[in-house]
Amino acid sequence: MTANTERRRVFLMRHGSVTYFDAAGKPHLPETVPLNEAGRAQAAAAGQAFAADGIRFDRVIVSGLPRTVETAMRVLAETGQQVQLETWSELEEIRGGKLAGIPDDQLREAFLGAFAGMVPEERRFLGGESIGELMDRTHPAIAALLADTSWDTVLLVLHGGVNRAILSYALTGGQRVFLGNLSQAAGCINALDVGTEPHDWIVRFSNYAPPAPLQAATRSTTMEQLFQEYSKSRLLSRT
Repeated sequence: MTANTERRRVFLMRHGSVTYFDAAGKPHLPETVPLNEAGRAQAAAAGQAFAADGIRFDRVIVSGLPRTVETAMRVLAETGQQVQLETWSELEEIRGGKLAGIPDDQLREAFLGAFAGMVPEERRFLGGESIGELMDRTHPAIAALLADTSWDTVLLVLHGGVNRAILSYALTGGQRVFLGNLSQAAGCINALDVGTEPHDWIVRFSNYAPPAPLQAATRSTTMEQLFQEYSKSRLLSRT
């Protein structure tokens, strides 16, 4: 650990952009989708940002889903580091249900409700996993990571929903709260410092997207965009 430094640094990334629906609006299997062209550029840009500041990682943790693995590998390639990836499946993205089974009048809430305001634990994402169930697996994982004092700087490459759970945990000093309005752009970086005391968290910055740091191109969220794509495809399938 760096001399005279009590807090350790957690760099928390969201994976780069992927294509969740095909041209006809049919969903791809979310467990298998790779990065698309924009996602590869975002991952490389993040790696270049780390390299420019000479950041070195003691550990690199991914959820195991291909989009997190590819993002992490591209970041490491840009920084010139060879760090064995650790797969923590408990940090996989919040799991949705079957889209076809969601009634039309519940579709908007199913897509957007889990990421709006202070979200109740019983709220479900796309008819699948609840926010409470997400916290049940992410909070112990973060506690286990912090209990290991062998590292100083760790890179987590995860997902939008999981990142919100971790950021909410940090911002509230370890409380069981989920703040849905914390935006996480594809390929973004968050920096969290954590001390030895249970509630000693500092969020240094959040949602920094190296290719477009001012994020001027859009004012919608990923889930809003996906809701529009799927809604159109569902309508077209009935005409």
